[in-house]
Amino acid sequence: MADLHLPLDRSAGGLAGQVARELRESIRSGRLAQGTRLPASRDLARDLGLSRGVVVEAYEQLVAEGFLEARVGAGTRVAAAPSQTASVAGDRPEPAAPYYGHRPTSPDLAAFPRQAWLAAIRHVLMTVPNDALDYGDPGGVPELREQLAPYLRRVRAADATPENLVIVTGMAQGLSLVIRVLAERAGRRVALAVEDPTSPRQLPLLARAGADLIRVPVDEEGMVIEDLAGTGAEVALLTPAHQYPTGVVLSPRRRAELIAWASRTGAVVLEDDYDADFRFDREPVGCLQGLAPGRVVLAGSVSKSLAPGLRLGWLVAPPHIAGSVRRARGELDLGSPVIDQHALAHLVGSGGYDRHLRRMRREYRVRRDALVDALAEHLPEITVHGISAGLHLYAELPDGRQEAVTEAARAAGLSVDPVTRDGARSRSPALVIGFARLPAHRILRAVEEVAGRLG
Repeated sequence: MADLHLPLDRSAGGLAGQVARELRESIRSGRLAQGTRLPASRDLARDLGLSRGVVVEAYEQLVAEGFLEARVGAGTRVAAAPSQTASVAGDRPEPAAPYYGHRPTSPDLAAFPRQAWLAAIRHVLMTVPNDALDYGDPGGVPELREQLAPYLRRVRAADATPENLVIVTGMAQGLSLVIRVLAERAGRRVALAVEDPTSPRQLPLLARAGADLIRVPVDEEGMVIEDLAGTGAEVALLTPAHQYPTGVVLSPRRRAELIAWASRTGAVVLEDDYDADFRFDREPVGCLQGLAPGRVVLAGSVSKSLAPGLRLGWLVAPPHIAGSVRRARGELDLGSPVIDQHALAHLVGSGGYDRHLRRMRREYRVRRDALVDALAEHLPEITVHGISAGLHLYAELPDGRQEAVTEAARAAGLSVDPVTRDGARSRSPALVIGFARLPAHRILRAVEEVAGRLG
């Protein structure tokens, strides 16, 4: 068990934050190695002359951030490092293993409905026939498609039927499969318009699937369709419900212009239903696919609503595209895990999925409001844009402050990414700040720490 020496400034206040900061830096520097067991909160509190509640709060903060892990009977230990050090094969160092978790858009994974999911798995194992455990339909087991179709009609106003719905292993695979199908049909690469700014993570996947990327600027109404019309794009990818990263909604005028453009040119619209589950100030706007089911492919997943690691998503597509994607899935990987598909079908059909979403909407709204209020109070030079929705904020900064604010925010335990924007209509420097993984009081304390670090 580690013997901890943590310098504290008792006159400065915020002792829990100081303890968390010192532990965080000790982990980052390697002084506390992966797997090191920390003293019990009561013991560390006695050693430091603090109340136990201060140490418990610090430990909980670092557990939420992923630096520590706490297990009943095993105590509190240093978690696996966000990125592993380079391994050595003979005399040749290998590249460090990449770290894929805890992005600003990550949901609160501690809120995953373990009991409801366990009950769903048990139900599946007790009820599905033996033959259901064989290779299933590569487009998804019928039970899940039969539950998702009415659900998407009800909550997203989608024109969804079990026949035009395909189950995929998440948003990335779904969008990539559509591009692959369209490129194979055309016999060449296809011109794909994407929002600018947008997530840089999915662009390489789309390019490898057969797309030549064309950036189209986003303003306060969403993608600028007038600019799109002059690109010669054959496919357009948008996040109309809550644009990533700016947080705007595609306006009614732009929605009509987009559908008119697709109908006039024969283009396909890929609708990434990003953050549609988490609109806090009103009911979410219905999906584009419901307006033009012959031209729009709706793509969704449970990555934000449940957990990214489930790797379950769906496409609602025109019949000819849905059929081609189903065949492509059969050629690539024979479909998604059958038991998990049945479990999701049970969760949706039993109402458990709706109940979980209602609970998380309430909690995420509290956390977003806490972040907005804390920024307004302690960092008023930062301007928040976008609607009350999703799992992240789009925050514009004064010129020259992006790097300093990013460093201070990460040191305080906030999950942030700088925004890159290639279009001509560039705005001020900006950050994407995630709020889903921290309770409201910790968000407030983190923003206070950022303000203190920036002076």
